[in-house]
Amino acid sequence: MVDRINDIAWQAHQGSVAAIIQLLNEKLAQSCVRTRAIFSDGVLQILCEAAKVEQLEQSPLVEQIQQILESIAPRHIRRVKINSRIVREQQLLWLKEIDSDRENQLLWSQEITLIQPNIVKQLIKDFTEAQAELGKPNYPKTQVSRPLVLINKEKYQNKPKTKILAAAGLCSLLLLSWVVYAQLGNKLKNLIQPETSKSLTTENTNDRKAQTPSRSPNNSFSEPSDDPFQVSVRIANQASASGKTATTSTQWLEIAAKWQRASDLMSTVPQTHSRYQEAKIRTQLYKKYSEAAQKESGKSKS
Repeated sequence: MVDRINDIAWQAHQGSVAAIIQLLNEKLAQSCVRTRAIFSDGVLQILCEAAKVEQLEQSPLVEQIQQILESIAPRHIRRVKINSRIVREQQLLWLKEIDSDRENQLLWSQEITLIQPNIVKQLIKDFTEAQAELGKPNYPKTQVSRPLVLINKEKYQNKPKTKILAAAGLCSLLLLSWVVYAQLGNKLKNLIQPETSKSLTTENTNDRKAQTPSRSPNNSFSEPSDDPFQVSVRIANQASASGKTATTSTQWLEIAAKWQRASDLMSTVPQTHSRYQEAKIRTQLYKKYSEAAQKESGKSKS
């Protein structure tokens, strides 16, 4: 396997500007276009030079450079500004010169944004490559003399340690990306059931106790089962349970309606009720859950 220090494609993928320019010049050689580049203020500035104006036609050249860069997928590089001009003598400070007078220095310039590759797929690819390298023995090709053998032995003893650390790092990144993906997927469901799931056991106990007839002097309801607080909690529990399995827009709309019904009922709890302060809080909470379910219905397929 080619040593990474000599692998231009791998270095370009890691974000090496020198390696990126080498690959660009190789692929643009048939077009007689030469490139130079500088990474400045988060933007990869590329200068394209050719002897003739027709060799620097904007649309095809920009498209070709974008395809090359996206196939390389350089790390930490997303914004690219492509500048073009007729070839001149080598200039070390070319970016400063063209920035000072772009209208007279350039034929044209255009900024592009590279499409970001799928992070999970990229991590899997990097991890696979690291494992493949880790599994291959590293023997010196020749043994010219004893001192050289000793030097190579120390080199090859240290190299596996570096690869093990790299593989461990990639494993950590892969695990982290999976956790983030899983959390984003369940974000809404966790939003809809934060406190309801915690109080489910308590509310069920209260429901059973409420079945024992009791009447408050100032309560306008004829029987305990008509208590708006308890009815609202039962509807909220139903909405929470439905939210765990909902997948379609219609199901989410039904859940939103249940949360809204629970909020409306909770808002009717009289001030004389023993849990009036809690009812005020739940009224707003259930309303937010209803709004969240309505938003989810817009994302889901009907």
